[in-house]
Amino acid sequence: MTVITSTVYSRDLGDELRRLRETCTDLGGRAMAIRLGWDPSKMSTIEHGKARASEIDLVQFLTACGKDVDFFEEFRRRYEKAFDEYIVQVPDNTRTMAFAEATAKTITSYDPRSVPGLSQTPEYADALYRLGGLIAEERIPTIVQFRIERQAILGRHDRPTCLFYIHEHALQQKVGDDQIMEDQCAKLLFGAPEIRIVPAHVVVPSSGCVLWEYEKAYPVAFGETDLAKVFVQDPGAIARTRLIFDHLDEVALSAEQSRSKLAEYVSPPREEFDGRGPRLA
Repeated sequence: MTVITSTVYSRDLGDELRRLRETCTDLGGRAMAIRLGWDPSKMSTIEHGKARASEIDLVQFLTACGKDVDFFEEFRRRYEKAFDEYIVQVPDNTRTMAFAEATAKTITSYDPRSVPGLSQTPEYADALYRLGGLIAEERIPTIVQFRIERQAILGRHDRPTCLFYIHEHALQQKVGDDQIMEDQCAKLLFGAPEIRIVPAHVVVPSSGCVLWEYEKAYPVAFGETDLAKVFVQDPGAIARTRLIFDHLDEVALSAEQSRSKLAEYVSPPREEFDGRGPRLA
């Protein structure tokens, strides 16, 4: 067993192993370690993603959980890259992202094109997924439900401290109908996370990013496109991400100004809503 700095993906896969032990056996962590001939501390570090398990370790663990060779090969393939500083996943793989959010101490994000997923209404999320026809219609309700369930972390007593930068262009783009946009802006206005609006005239040289910070682990930068999700723990990339947020702090409206700006988008007269700018009440 080689001790390596953990990543959000190694912690995610370690948590997957823990859940397999709990659902496929009646053994606690210590009892499982004894059965495998391991020190209990080894079991803990593997299940917390703090150390890379060897292939023999994985064979022993997964066999004890009743898994076959096909399951082992599929898990081993994913586990090979678990401790890399750059992790690339397909767009519809959302488990690692949800795990990263749920375990973060602070979440800072910037989105130039849409409302952040943790602040979306169900109707806005549904309309957004229907744009472009990239997702099969029958899958959309399930995907929307998962997105809304992710927002449960904001209601926890130990919820992460969140700061969401949103470009005003995201508010000006009409996703769904007038009522959907009005309700979405109201959720931003009265929701829990702090919102900072980047004015429409400001150009920000970034396609959007997220920074997750943890109490006892290295920070993780995240970005996504239509083609991939990317998780990064490279120190240089983290430093560049912090510079982006430093710049956004300078150009964005203050929290109070942002609330005033959001209020301009709530309760608009329907005949004036053409999607090109604020709709004054």
